[in-house]
Amino acid sequence: MFNNDISIDLGTATMLVYIKNKGIVLREPTVIAVNTKTNEVCGVGNEALKMLGRTPPHIQAVRPLIDGVISNLTLTQEMIKHFFRKIFSRTIGHPRIMMCVPSGVTDVEQRAVIEAARDVGARDIYIIEEPVAAALGAGFDISRAHGTMIVDIGGGTTDIAVMSLGGVVVSRSLKIAGDEFNEAIIRYVRKEMGMIIGPRTAERIKLEIGGVMPRSKEILCEAKGISVLSGLPKASVISSNDLYPAFDDFVYNITERVREVLEETPPELHGDIIQDGIIMTGGGSLIYGLDKRIRDETGVNVILAEDIIDCVALGAGIALDNIDTVSDPTHVFHKKAYIRD
Repeated sequence: MFNNDISIDLGTATMLVYIKNKGIVLREPTVIAVNTKTNEVCGVGNEALKMLGRTPPHIQAVRPLIDGVISNLTLTQEMIKHFFRKIFSRTIGHPRIMMCVPSGVTDVEQRAVIEAARDVGARDIYIIEEPVAAALGAGFDISRAHGTMIVDIGGGTTDIAVMSLGGVVVSRSLKIAGDEFNEAIIRYVRKEMGMIIGPRTAERIKLEIGGVMPRSKEILCEAKGISVLSGLPKASVISSNDLYPAFDDFVYNITERVREVLEETPPELHGDIIQDGIIMTGGGSLIYGLDKRIRDETGVNVILAEDIIDCVALGAGIALDNIDTVSDPTHVFHKKAYIRD
């Protein structure tokens, strides 16, 4: 890997940038705030996150990615440029960039990712599917004839894949992940407590007491919002053991897709998966009890990866570091998406 080559995990909720020998050099929310009157960028990342739900009408704080793909190319490009300026104190020339995409990404969505990377002056742009990067980042050698199963749950997508010989054998990509859990909390609080809360409060509740099965010791969390009836400020206490059924539909969809992938996996690879277990990566995998629910539904042991949140970015870095040693990089690392003239 050249000194200025980087890998990017451009997630719905968070953007991570990895540089060889430096590790993760940037970890910020994928949020940008813009003045709609002047088109001036008012804040990006952590600064913009603080503005969500708190801006005057002429300032909009938005997430330019939805369900793991770019929904607003212009704002995404501005956000990436801003992040790059934070990382590099001087010009970096034309780096090689490895970009991560969900396994079910369409050609149009992939082109938007490529355009965002090309706009910052990339020399070469490579695309790697997120479950492949997650497997590499979790420490698995996917180039051998051995089955490896990954369930990567991010902010906008859940990617489920079985890999062998450097490629994806069977996969599923769902638009169900951490953000949908937040939406479920918002609906639960409105229905059961008559209170409206924002996405940041829902995220805090998820992190503090969120789970998909009852806990042996109940956990309580206070939430503050607006009363549906009066429109005035209101506070309520939420129980972890009352909240968990709100996630049942999402858990069912995830476990069913895991079962489908297992059913479509060639029999010769099943022994490898039983031996190694199903590897879970991504921040969404940390929600309490989700690994146990998948284990109970499939009968296969489930293991949480080390560096669970950083696996995709680290794996993309490993892929780019080894791109020159692979005889056919378009097979192992999906495709060489764009070469600068």
